[in-house]
Amino acid sequence: MSSTRLVTLLGAEVRHQRQLRELNQRQLAALAEVDQAVVARFERGERAPSLPVLERLLAAMDVQLVVGVEPLDEHLDAQIDDLAARPIAERIDGLRLDRLLDRLTDFPQVITGCTAALLQGAPVPVDALEIALRWQDSKPFTRWLETNYGQRWNARWGEFGGVWLEPEEPGDHLWSTRYGEIRATMCDELPETIEVHHGGRNYQVVPLVELELSEPRSAELLRRYRRRQLASDG
Repeated sequence: MSSTRLVTLLGAEVRHQRQLRELNQRQLAALAEVDQAVVARFERGERAPSLPVLERLLAAMDVQLVVGVEPLDEHLDAQIDDLAARPIAERIDGLRLDRLLDRLTDFPQVITGCTAALLQGAPVPVDALEIALRWQDSKPFTRWLETNYGQRWNARWGEFGGVWLEPEEPGDHLWSTRYGEIRATMCDELPETIEVHHGGRNYQVVPLVELELSEPRSAELLRRYRRRQLASDG
């Protein structure tokens, strides 16, 4: 099967489940009794295995595939609804933000993107800690990544690794580390921030109004959340 959106989504989910269990591709392949190359190609979104092989990969991690259909992007609405129903402290704890922030002390940065929106109460999905980082701090950031087992997202392979760590190099500004994933917005000067307080901790975040002007991904999710609010109020 050639690469499609479905193959990409399934491959990303298998990778996510594997990483949750701290398995590498070789270990998962051994558990499922398949070749490691099958796992690698699938996680890169290049080629889907047969359904029996997919079922074996999932069963090796004690999960199974549930098939259904839904309107496009309905999963985002479901995520927003789920987050809206949970206290903000629970949303923050689920991201393990403090664990990562406590270690980002080698260079100045501020919280931006969907992470900043969530800390200001917006129930938007967050898949990585999003920070604004100055270009002049690129070198200490790269050294920090090297120290903390950083790997950069490789869009061609659909996985982390195999590309240069440095932000100056072409590619997505998304890295995995031993403490979690980081998405960076590189800038000449750090944006203005406001301070929000949760659970005995202060966070410097880019305000919502600025996010809607400068962060397209965050702005779209915020608009989607507001549309759902209006629909439910109506």
